[in-house]
Amino acid sequence: MDVMVLAGTRPEAVKLAPLAVALAGRAGVRPVVVHSGQHQGMVEQALVPFGVGVDVWLDVPPRVAGTQAELVAGLLPALDAKLRDLRPAAVVVQGDTTTGLAGALAAFWLGIPVVHLEAGLRTKDLAAPFPEEGTRQMVARIAALHLAPTVAAQRALHAEGIAPEHVVLTGNTVVDAVLAITARDLPAIDPGLALLEMEIAEAGERLVLVTSHRRESWGEPLDRTLTAVKRIVETHEDVQVLFPVHPNPAVRAQVTNALGGVGRITITEPLEYPDLVRALRLASLVLTDSGGIQEEAPTFGTPVLVLRDVTERTEAVDAGCAWLVGTDPARITGAATRLLAGRLHPTATPNPYGDGHAAERAVTAIEHLLTTRQALEEAAN
Repeated sequence: MDVMVLAGTRPEAVKLAPLAVALAGRAGVRPVVVHSGQHQGMVEQALVPFGVGVDVWLDVPPRVAGTQAELVAGLLPALDAKLRDLRPAAVVVQGDTTTGLAGALAAFWLGIPVVHLEAGLRTKDLAAPFPEEGTRQMVARIAALHLAPTVAAQRALHAEGIAPEHVVLTGNTVVDAVLAITARDLPAIDPGLALLEMEIAEAGERLVLVTSHRRESWGEPLDRTLTAVKRIVETHEDVQVLFPVHPNPAVRAQVTNALGGVGRITITEPLEYPDLVRALRLASLVLTDSGGIQEEAPTFGTPVLVLRDVTERTEAVDAGCAWLVGTDPARITGAATRLLAGRLHPTATPNPYGDGHAAERAVTAIEHLLTTRQALEEAAN
């Protein structure tokens, strides 16, 4: 039986790759990896280190306005056509992206069961993060199988009335991904990271990794973050900052205008996933608004300052691996100073998001879903 694995963004691809590998290793099921085209080039790049390729590219019209409505309007007809052609036994969507929502809708309308990977994350505030919180709640309403990454996510789904038999606690596949890449210990590809790694080793300096990409961070919130980053460098002579910048032209301009040319700050293109994992291993501290990095950094015991006012990933905060600081420069620099000075310590604990076996559990749950549905259909006939 074919299982469509749908990805449109790099974070989706990273979290779906271990699942695709696990599906390919089981008899009776075959992953069909479909690229929605939401982020051209980035999905393919993210899958390569895992030995996974794209099987199908959707024929979606080029985006002009860049709105969510335009993207959905292009994705739905293309997904509908491809689903009618492939007739997969199930469709796996991940997280809270527009690709995931469109894939879930298209499959649901055709009576194809939707499997939601990383289901149940909640802030219970539709405005934060926007539009992700609304997206994942909408997917939950029509999914046939909910693969919850944590106990908190599992409880959130149960509280919303989803039957326990449709929810399976798996752990987060991003931990599988991090461990797989770490085991390969690949050298840095990005020249900026490679040079920075040598400089840090020679001078005995510390690395602070900074990422900020979420839409709600653009503009004034990012300005506040950039002010904090500059202060951290100014007040810590042994710190080097690595800032891979989001490809959005406005964000890039904002970062380079504020930090370009500032000593001990290296601005790079978005890092390929093995480089990102390498940077997380090297870093003494991470500042980020990324959900994925909040889940990945605890694997290496790297403390995280979360540049958001709310997070749906509370497990790292509860475990003492991360601190919610928003974008106030004083809060960011104060927490960073305490961590870098050793006055605040991350708790030594296993990664609260998984043990590296999430994909195996997810595949077992998918197989159970398919065999159960097949038995019901045969009984009905």
